[in-house]
Amino acid sequence: MKRFLIICTLFCTLFVCAQNEQLAQNYYDKGDFEKALISYESLLKTQNGNSFFFQRTVECYQQLSQFDKANKLIQERLNQFNQPGTLVELGYNFQLQKDVTTAKKYYQQALDKINKNPNFVYEIAPTFEKKNLVDYALQAYELALKLEPKFNFNFQMALLYGQQGNTELMIEKFLTESFSNPQNLIPIQNQFSRFISEDTQETFNSQLKKALLLRTQKNQDLFWNQYLSWFYVQQKEFGKAFIQEKAIYKRNPESFATIINLAKLAVDENEEATAKEIYAFILENTLDLELKIQAHFYIEKIKISNATEKEYPAIQAELELLLQEFGISPYSLPLQKLLANFTTFNRNNPDLGKQLLKKAMELPLNQFQIADLKMELGDELLYQEKFNQALLLYTQIEDDLKNDAVGHEASLKIAKTSYYQTDFTWATKQLTQLKSASTQLIANDALDLLLLITDSTVADSTQTALKKFARADFLIFQNKMPAALAAYQAILKEHKTDEIIPVTLLRVGKIYEKMGDYTAALANYQRIFEEFKESIYVDEAYYYAATLANENLKDIEKAKSYYEQLIFHHEDSIFYTDARKKYRQLRGDKDL
Repeated sequence: MKRFLIICTLFCTLFVCAQNEQLAQNYYDKGDFEKALISYESLLKTQNGNSFFFQRTVECYQQLSQFDKANKLIQERLNQFNQPGTLVELGYNFQLQKDVTTAKKYYQQALDKINKNPNFVYEIAPTFEKKNLVDYALQAYELALKLEPKFNFNFQMALLYGQQGNTELMIEKFLTESFSNPQNLIPIQNQFSRFISEDTQETFNSQLKKALLLRTQKNQDLFWNQYLSWFYVQQKEFGKAFIQEKAIYKRNPESFATIINLAKLAVDENEEATAKEIYAFILENTLDLELKIQAHFYIEKIKISNATEKEYPAIQAELELLLQEFGISPYSLPLQKLLANFTTFNRNNPDLGKQLLKKAMELPLNQFQIADLKMELGDELLYQEKFNQALLLYTQIEDDLKNDAVGHEASLKIAKTSYYQTDFTWATKQLTQLKSASTQLIANDALDLLLLITDSTVADSTQTALKKFARADFLIFQNKMPAALAAYQAILKEHKTDEIIPVTLLRVGKIYEKMGDYTAALANYQRIFEEFKESIYVDEAYYYAATLANENLKDIEKAKSYYEQLIFHHEDSIFYTDARKKYRQLRGDKDL
């Protein structure tokens, strides 16, 4: 019974202590330091050795400008435990009182402790860091390293150099640490990525690139080629990354996985020329059946996206030959699906397209492969304006894979089908749910379409223009570009509402681009930022106009002027970072 009472008493004490600690923390977080101080003083009395309660009590004294009490408590702590880090606390308390001379005296005493025992650095340097005393923290690490060269503080010192703005030394320390301890590579690259994305002057990027190139030249270890490839990928310079990956592959033929990943990245970023080059390299150097099929799939897909109608028969022949070579099996499913899509959307033969898909469905497939084929079959039924049949297939996928990205994609297709049918109420309901989808691309597409519907409805409650616009969008889905162009141009003639005109001009511009009429495309983009300056599509128009002027019209000065408008007046645009980089390239900046 006595033991039971002791256990109950101990449990109650711990429970009360935990409650008091939570209460103290709540007061501290709210900035109510007077009440927090009362709680922390009480907690410190019950747990005298608790360093956290000590620290919080000192901070409360300092927040309330009770520096004498803080000084007394710190001094008592120093006398009782003789911890060298407490000297930093003592110095910092004087620094808060603007007594820099006394503060420096205690900081120096802390550093002197390291001279006597280098191991004290593990307590003293982090205390300096917590007080944001970066210079002293670095001095502590440097002193300890001088006395004990086996110590390793590369990571800690790199972060401190970064806080100082000394990015060259930060890079040096981080790269040294990466090579010495590869297990720290990912967190270090995460730190670099943060600086790369925040670097407004491109100075950091130039410094890191130079440091990596020097190491690649001086040290033949493949580690540095891999690091340089990673850097080029961050810069979206996939061609340069591929050069490094080829060098790695020649010395280590087992390193094929990174080349495959690089090809996929190039495809995702629409770097078609580089993607084709990488996949051609893969075909030359692999015997893996699945990988060869994947490479052929992407090469043919890129060809289709850039082909003219005259080239369609040759592409169809190529796809049929590839299927003869690899056979009809689950492995060749991507090629089968591509041929079916090409047959329907490019050659206007949906019956043959559906026949190819239904034959593929007879193969032994897993749940995701079946969903993939159903999605394509739904698209081909939609092409034929068999809306209900298409919706049935999309709904089946949505039900079977509710929490998967494929299920979300099916949900988006259901919403778009309703939109094409001009059932905007149902489309809006589904798009509202999808805008918070876990897949960012689907969420963005859903939000864009939702904004189009809601903005156009506000401007025109009858939704007359929006219905015509949805029909034109459906013609784009069917890959009927001339008909879509005519439909959009009719909207421009018949409707003058600001909400529908800019996005219509954007669509017209993209169609002209695809048709190769770059002057007409540019004229439509110009109308957006000249006549509809408040439109949400202005930044997009500037970006497309700049890219067109640079890459197709070879008018560098015009491209620069468009990029300038986007950079200086649309800082929140999703195109901002890429526009800034391309602008610097056009301007001839050396630090890229």
